[in-house]
Amino acid sequence: MSQSETTSGPAILVEGLTKSFGDVRALRGIDLSVPQGTVLGVLGPNGAGKTTAVRILTTLLLPDAGRALVDGYDVVREAAAVRRSIGLAGQSAAIQEELTGRENLELIGRLYHLSKSYARSRAAELLEQFDLVDAADRPAKGFSGGMQRRLDLAASLVGHPKVLFLDEPTTGLDPRSRLGMWAIIRSLVAGGTTLLLTTQYLDEADELADEIVVIDHGLVIAAGTSEQLKDRVGGDVLEFTVPDPTRCSDAVTAISKIGESEPHVDRETGVISMGVGSRGSDALIEAVRILDGAAIETRGLALRRPSLDDVFLALTGHAAEEDGQVDGRRLGRRRVGGQQGGKDTAKAAS
Repeated sequence: MSQSETTSGPAILVEGLTKSFGDVRALRGIDLSVPQGTVLGVLGPNGAGKTTAVRILTTLLLPDAGRALVDGYDVVREAAAVRRSIGLAGQSAAIQEELTGRENLELIGRLYHLSKSYARSRAAELLEQFDLVDAADRPAKGFSGGMQRRLDLAASLVGHPKVLFLDEPTTGLDPRSRLGMWAIIRSLVAGGTTLLLTTQYLDEADELADEIVVIDHGLVIAAGTSEQLKDRVGGDVLEFTVPDPTRCSDAVTAISKIGESEPHVDRETGVISMGVGSRGSDALIEAVRILDGAAIETRGLALRRPSLDDVFLALTGHAAEEDGQVDGRRLGRRRVGGQQGGKDTAKAAS
């Protein structure tokens, strides 16, 4: 398929992609389609295959089978053309810390074969856009984590990419910097950029993604909009805490008979949650009666709509692993996230 044949097609198309590392099957035949000018959020536990997929789509890794097109170009046969069309910001900022912010961006521009004058003007434009003008001529090693992340994202945009890959772009940022990054991402998409976003934050996917896929053990196990995925959980979720930790198991036993799913206990926060389907307020009233009858004190007993946390838990069952973690951060207070992507980058075009 030629690029000219796909100008109105999806910005990213993946069909039957597989990849193994020895006996480990990282990808088992995933399919993805990302329309132009939209955001695809990719969720999955550590080792699910998300970062492997990103590395293949950005030409850093060859697939074993299947095919992938980015901006209409085959990632294997037309890798150089793919690299000219994309930007990549990985989990670790791929910047030269001994160089200034301005020098980093100008260097990327030169790697894209931009003229010296245009590389300079493009760097100035991005420094302004990412609020880095005041620090532009300081070595990047003195930047805060949030500033380094913004500089890294700016570097991924030097070549005006049509398709941008962000691998956990807000990991480690403080709440203010995280919100600022969200605003930047929204502005990029509003300008027509297509975005594939892997994230360790379920609320981030909920906030930014037009569609979401959940990958587990190298397979896409669910796909749809945030609301469509939440509908798969069905109905409301009953949630509360038990101040006395020794009574948690008693509370779980007491309410298990009224739910449509097994109660889940977040071992970090002590929050007990359970899907109650369409029973809603009836289930809430019955839970109050049962827990009071068992003399179990509760706090915050209430109903809420399902969240992506609930979706992920229902789909994968990974939230309650032995260490209570998935890839280091709690899911819903429990984490979903990617593998360490290192400093691989597709910012420099061939």
